[in-house]
Amino acid sequence: MTETLHHWAAGAVLKSATDRFGDVTDPASGEVTRQVALATETDVEQVIEAAARAYPRWRDTSLTKRTSILFRFRELLNERAGELAEIITAEHGKVLSDAAGEVARGQEVVEFACGMPHLLKGSATENASTGIDISSIRQPLGVVGIISPFNFPAMVPMWFFPIAIAAGNTVVLKPSEKVPSAAQWIAELWREAGLPDGVFNVLHGDKVAVDGLLTHPEVKSISFVGSTPIARYVYETGTAHGKRVQALGGAKNHAVVLPDADLDMAADQAINAGFGSAGERCMAISAVVAVGSAGDALVEKIAERARGLVTGDGRRGADMGPLVTAAARDRVASYVDAGEAAGATLVVDGRGVTPDADGQGFFVGPTLFDHVTTDMSIYTDEIFGPVLAVVRVDTYDEAVALINANPYGNGTAIFTNDGGAARRFQNEVEVGMIGINVPVPVPMAYYSFGGWKNSLFGDTHAHGAEGVHFFTRGKVVTARWIDPARRGGAGELDLGFPRNS
Repeated sequence: MTETLHHWAAGAVLKSATDRFGDVTDPASGEVTRQVALATETDVEQVIEAAARAYPRWRDTSLTKRTSILFRFRELLNERAGELAEIITAEHGKVLSDAAGEVARGQEVVEFACGMPHLLKGSATENASTGIDISSIRQPLGVVGIISPFNFPAMVPMWFFPIAIAAGNTVVLKPSEKVPSAAQWIAELWREAGLPDGVFNVLHGDKVAVDGLLTHPEVKSISFVGSTPIARYVYETGTAHGKRVQALGGAKNHAVVLPDADLDMAADQAINAGFGSAGERCMAISAVVAVGSAGDALVEKIAERARGLVTGDGRRGADMGPLVTAAARDRVASYVDAGEAAGATLVVDGRGVTPDADGQGFFVGPTLFDHVTTDMSIYTDEIFGPVLAVVRVDTYDEAVALINANPYGNGTAIFTNDGGAARRFQNEVEVGMIGINVPVPVPMAYYSFGGWKNSLFGDTHAHGAEGVHFFTRGKVVTARWIDPARRGGAGELDLGFPRNS
């Protein structure tokens, strides 16, 4: 009998009475491995209520105690990171080394949040006005919602919940129903670390769960990562219901390769950034902009490397795993069809690849197009698969104009040995995260992650200092304490606006 995964609330499994379930598949074999309960409105209410009940006590728990639990969670995660990587590979499909890297990048945010006593320090000014002191403090919001995507079942939630919890909030995580098990595993690890019941909760489901979080009055903020249309919906709906929202959307990331670049390094990095995690990354490079004479040699080098990649089950040592679902596989294959029909040169065709896997998995092999034009769907759309499009331009200025004209602004990269060109690029390009000879410029946890334009709705990025500010509210306290020697004396009445003196 297939196991059914239910919600997690108040430190234990919360069994749903739903009659709606989603299949969870192993993408490498195509087999259904378990089912997940899709939340009812009653489930939504119960999970959020568990978080709301836990909030007052957790808010008033000392920073020392909160961070000691976070340190314990960090140690447990270090010890058992391999277990979490295996869960990710089994449900998402990415190869084990990539899954381990995902866990490690999430762990960086856990470590950053362990410094919350320092990050929450306010400021104080004595005698700002005569006999008056002023101080600033930051306090938690309350119950916060996190809606995470299928492609990073561990890392993306960890961009948010360590900071939220360390700051004194309680959390309701809504993972993708395609990859639900990592969230449940993390919940159990929090319990083992000593986190009080109700501080971290998991709500499984689809639109019912999402809309419940977006509209429930107890939920004070929403953190979302996903496609741009849904990010816009989350932002508009959440803010309409009075919530603080950070909604990270889609991307179309370019890598500009100048003629002076080390073309072998550029080709290596185009492979890594284009085909890692089967291209299912919002930071994937999906468009290589070859400038001038760089084109022919660069395409040849990328093609040679792409043909040598092994596609298969991520647990068998393959270079690239499957897409997450059959629908994702078919969608990516349809884009390859469209690119070929539009007249782009199909250099490496990943359709019909023979994978190193058992069963009927959801595979498309590495695919490379050359001579792609900006009106083709393989350029304009976020394919979210292992399809790399090479666009050729004559000059650096054309390359920058191409990027700046794109509606997305998540990440971009330039490959060059010219420091002046790189410095000019980082100044002129209208993108939130920039790599210089780095293809996937995901910042460290103590910086903040987020793009521009249609890649971000809201004005706050994930983790780093912006993450701390997102999950807290500022207060300024102005205080006067009367000298005991002057008590009982006549006061001074002044109806004018207070002036510093």
